[in-house]
Formats: sequence, C-alpha cells, structure tokens
Amino acid sequence: MPKQKTISKEVPLAEITLRKYEKPANLSARELVRKLCLSIGLLQPGDSRDIIVDVFHVIIRAKKEQKQLTSDEICHLVIGERKSLKLPMVGIASSNIRRQLKRLKDLLIVEKRLNAYRITEYGNLAELFEEKIEKFLLPAITLRVKEYMKKIEELQ
Repeated sequence: MPKQKTISKEVPLAEITLRKYEKPANLSARELVRKLCLSIGLLQPGDSRDIIVDVFHVIIRAKKEQKQLTSDEICHLVIGERKSLKLPMVGIASSNIRRQLKRLKDLLIVEKRLNAYRITEYGNLAELFEEKIEKFLLPAITLRVKEYMKKIEELQ
C-alpha cells in the first residue's frame, strides 16, 4: 500500500485549552499549581509527566521575593523539590526545563528578562490571566473561529 503524501502541516497561530475543576479547597501548594496547570492546558489529565507543575511552582515561589531565576537555578530547585516529595526524576533535563519555560512564556504568564525568568512583571496570577488570556488571547481566537463559521455559512 503506498504511503499517503502529507499535503501540509497545520500549525496554529495560537491555542489554549481551558478546563473547569472543583473549587480549590484543602490542597497543598503543589496540588493547587497542578490543578492550575490542568485548568489552563499546561498539563493533560492523567499525565504522569508533570515537570511543568514543579517549574511553575518554583517560579511562583520566587515571585514572593521578587526574584528572577535562570533556567539553571530553576532546574536545581525543581530537582530539589522533586527529591523532597519523593517524586520520580523524570523530565529534569535542562533542555526540558527550558521547553517548559517556553510554554509558560507562550501563555504570557512568565517572561524572560536579562537571561532570567519571572512571573510577568511579578504580577498577580488572576490579573495576568484576565489581562493576557481573557482580554488578549481568547478574543483573537474566538474571532477567528467565528470567521471560519461565517465563511462556511457563505458556502451553503
């Protein structure tokens, strides 16, 4: 059987996954960050590869001290956190840590300044979500979806 030829690879200009979970109550700090990662699509339900949770948690903790962290510092802190929680040492390669940082940057939650990372402008997470995702990213995506719908209706 001949191999099918790929016509083109679709690459989205932007994407976001949002999920609704129960209200946060009686959860550890790491579990709260994990639920947030699940809620905004940084982590998939049932995914055992949860290094993004530790990367995000380390950066959130650094925000309290208004501290920026290099990717090497983040890697070191993530390893320490996973050891203290007796979690498997998977996904801790520096290249993977940098990939997770890029994912946080792409969502506009984390920024890189002077070769170090921080929560964007040390801002409040809820305000960042509202400003960067609700008011910026979501309207652009929903507008484009509506354009596709309108174009399809015109074909009918």
